[in-house]
Amino acid sequence: MGGRNMAEAKAKKKSSKTKSWWTGLKAEYAKIIWPTKASIVRQSVVVVIITTILGILIGMIDQLIQFGLDKIIG
Repeated sequence: MGGRNMAEAKAKKKSSKTKSWWTGLKAEYAKIIWPTKASIVRQSVVVVIITTILGILIGMIDQLIQFGLDKIIG
């Protein structure tokens, strides 16, 4: 008989923990400040520009190294 009461108590405690976890999750979710559409667009444009600039820079460095190696080797 004692085992049944303990199982019920464990189930109730687990249920209580789950409810508490979901309540905490919802409270934290409500605190999130989502970025505006304009902010997302602006940040995306900056990422594309910086990526393009870095790609060009890496390409130029690669060409410079290739030119130097061609002069040294042959």
